Amino acid sequence: QVQLVESGGGLVQTGGSLRLSCAASGSNLLTYAMGWFRQAPGKEREFVAGIVYNGAQTSYADFVKGRFRVSRDSIKNMVYLQMNSLEPEDTAIYYCAAKHIKSTNWSSWGQGTQVTVSS
Repeated sequence: QVQLVESGGGLVQTGGSLRLSCAASGSNLLTYAMGWFRQAPGKEREFVAGIVYNGAQTSYADFVKGRFRVSRDSIKNMVYLQMNSLEPEDTAIYYCAAKHIKSTNWSSWGQGTQVTVSS
């Protein structure tokens, strides 16, 4: 089981930047891929970005490509989401999630951090 705690959300103007952090704890963390999801009011939770256990491969939703960057520090057990050129449409609660390499399900979730982009 993996425990996740997000931080770094806040209020930013259009075009601004934020960096979200996710602190992971638990055993065998290197056997987990990590991901970021978001959920806007009235909408379903959607995938934003993911990174494999050793950071060698990343994936992004089309709507954030070129603006967001996911990274991980396996020594510190941290995962980051650098968000640039933010738009009001990026306003949502952002969640960190973990998925075991032998699983297709995102089994562990953080409590979420609010990101609000003002126009």
